[in-house]
Amino acid sequence: MIQSAPIGRALHAENGRQYTQFLRPRFKEDAMRRLPAPGLLILVGLIAMLPPGTAAAKSGLLNIDASQRPLNESEEAIAINPTNPKNIVIVTNVGHREAGLDAGMFEAVSFDGGTTWTRKLIGDKDNLGDACCDPTLSFDEFGNLFMSYLFEVENTVPIALSTDGGLTFNLVGNIVAPPKGTPTKTSGDNRGLFRFVDQPTITAARGEVWVIFNAGGPLFATGAAVAGFGQVGSFFQGEVVPGTNNCTYGDIAIGPTGQVMQVCTLTESGQGGGRLFVNVDLDGLGPAGFGDRVFVAETHVGGFDFIPPQRDRSIDAEPGLAWDRTGGARNGRVYLVYTKEIQNESDNTDIFVRFSDDNGATWSQGVRVNDDQTPNSQFLPKIALDQTSGNVAAVWYDARRDLGTGGAGDTDGIANDDAQLWGAFSTDGGATFGANVQISAGTSNSHDSGNGIDYGDYSGLAFYGGKARPAWSDNSNSTGTNPDGALHQLDIYTAAVHP
Repeated sequence: MIQSAPIGRALHAENGRQYTQFLRPRFKEDAMRRLPAPGLLILVGLIAMLPPGTAAAKSGLLNIDASQRPLNESEEAIAINPTNPKNIVIVTNVGHREAGLDAGMFEAVSFDGGTTWTRKLIGDKDNLGDACCDPTLSFDEFGNLFMSYLFEVENTVPIALSTDGGLTFNLVGNIVAPPKGTPTKTSGDNRGLFRFVDQPTITAARGEVWVIFNAGGPLFATGAAVAGFGQVGSFFQGEVVPGTNNCTYGDIAIGPTGQVMQVCTLTESGQGGGRLFVNVDLDGLGPAGFGDRVFVAETHVGGFDFIPPQRDRSIDAEPGLAWDRTGGARNGRVYLVYTKEIQNESDNTDIFVRFSDDNGATWSQGVRVNDDQTPNSQFLPKIALDQTSGNVAAVWYDARRDLGTGGAGDTDGIANDDAQLWGAFSTDGGATFGANVQISAGTSNSHDSGNGIDYGDYSGLAFYGGKARPAWSDNSNSTGTNPDGALHQLDIYTAAVHP
């Protein structure tokens, strides 16, 4: 996130751009303390039999610490290879200043469904350049893995391709500002673009790959044709998305006929307001370009809305898209997830989903996804759709169990400042979402991490073959594998979750 209101944040300015320099939950096992000695021994024995880096959550899920690395990791992207679903890739930010690094991102790659991982830094002035942050990943139907991110200094957006399941990447594009005065695909003069670039999102499907990002005011999008495995064409010069000046923190998705939709939040700073708009390019890589923006929903969440569990970084509505390309009964339905503050500045933020069956022209009423009855915060949602079934998954950070009275959801006796990762599924096309599931085994407190950006601006989620795979920042040390211990720096966790 580019910061226009640097309240309570450490900023670094370089080359005309501002960005955050990436700078402990005591999980109280009261239940374990109440176990009689023989029962406790049995439980300890069972935990010892789990695969390395995992722990049993209350929901029965196994948590995996994918990073197991000192210092902070946050803002996760995760992707599952549809040609080999056991191939999972995670890329995240790392704390540059605290680690003494000039550049780099953390990557974890698994080829056995998450049991074992290859871990390394990438973009540390290697062939990917001086990577700063904001990674985004997408596998396509051919097994190509695309990645975008931000450079440490340059105000351009790189695009990388891996054809070996994420073990190596090579740059295949670097999106730069068109020459001043050059007409773009859907609007006129492009002056003022690329004063900064922020939060790219990449997606690939149906023989095309697209990336969208904030380009110093409006959103800027470009794409390329993909003919097969390793066969990627040139990215076109790019286009300004109409009506998106100061509209940011969004997402992009590809529909069943190759049409493209973007969503963004119109509110660059502040703690109130917040309106979601979409634009659609009906012919994808064809000549038509994105159409006019369509209003979807009010959120009451500003671009920098401070809530207790994200008190250093703040949150935005963080809208996300998922488009059904299954060819099934709901083929063509597109889903939109977002955060809504029920009453402005109440910190009572909830997660909602809407859907559209007419390429975003009209939208359903919002369905509340979180099923708690507390006034606590839910935030940073992510949505994904299983293209093998049409089922929809949503995950988010959730403070529902932090009532400030102790117990497994409270690390410090203060209400609503600790969080866990929760999720839910819809198997009826977004009409309803099922009972919520606590995914994270422990409880985290992001302020204790000293990360400066708390959990970050977003989490990760992939969904394929009946398994949803979130990736989230966690300092509970529920697995006992975080080198920094509990209630210190954040590691990256994941789990396999089933509807």
